[in-house]
Amino acid sequence: MSGGDAIPEFSKTKAGAKAGDGHDVSLTNLSAFASGPGIKSGKEVAAILAVAVIIIGGIELALRLFHVPLYIMPPPSSIAYALFDEFPLIAPHLGYTLVELISGFTIGAVIGLVMAAVITQFPFAEKIVAPYILLLVTTPMLALVPLLILRFGFGYTPRIIAVALAAGPMVMINAATGFRRVDSAKIALARSYGASTLQIFWKIRAPMALPMILVGLMIGAIFGLLTAVGAEMVGGGFGLGNRLTTYSSMIQMPQFFAVVLILSTLGILIYVLFFLIGKKWASWEA
Repeated sequence: MSGGDAIPEFSKTKAGAKAGDGHDVSLTNLSAFASGPGIKSGKEVAAILAVAVIIIGGIELALRLFHVPLYIMPPPSSIAYALFDEFPLIAPHLGYTLVELISGFTIGAVIGLVMAAVITQFPFAEKIVAPYILLLVTTPMLALVPLLILRFGFGYTPRIIAVALAAGPMVMINAATGFRRVDSAKIALARSYGASTLQIFWKIRAPMALPMILVGLMIGAIFGLLTAVGAEMVGGGFGLGNRLTTYSSMIQMPQFFAVVLILSTLGILIYVLFFLIGKKWASWEA
């Protein structure tokens, strides 16, 4: 087709314009956060830091005033000291966990996106796949880790498989929801121009589903991180989960909470990463 028969592009929508079902994402839309109220002034930053100082300082003061033993709850200063003192020993285990997370998440995300595209275009495939996806979503992946370890040993393989099984369904469910929440008027208009199913998918469904896809990727990454740590706690001699088990068994609570702090930071970084991606590539959806 050429000239007046060219298929119109629907990858962008003006802010405030209605796009039918494509905008029915509500709080799960990452771009809503990107365009919503954020930290815009030094006063807000100062207020957030002040609250953090008050909370941390209050906990420090209370624990020292009541002489709470370190093995029950270490003060923030002890946790900070343990973090810097033990970090050279913790860093290799952080690397192991990141390898498991990135590898498993990549495999699960790719499979999840492909499955979402397939079941969206072929409803019959969804009827076949849906029971198994429901089974994966409702089954705690940590329950399968001992079985995977028996089959694949104590190396990376069982952990990567567990992460992929945890992340994949989350990506698939959110991506499929995004593919479906597209304004039917846009699809009808594209068909009137002679667009094929594949063209409609790449030029309409995929761009409009991007916010939900990013949400699925973010949730899948967080679930993958939790699964990786849990798998490391179940078996194996490396990873941050292994450090948690080791430090708790030796009642080294400052080191234990230092690892917890690292895991919390990883979770925040995952959120920030997908927030920035959404702000860059999907802010038009808000």
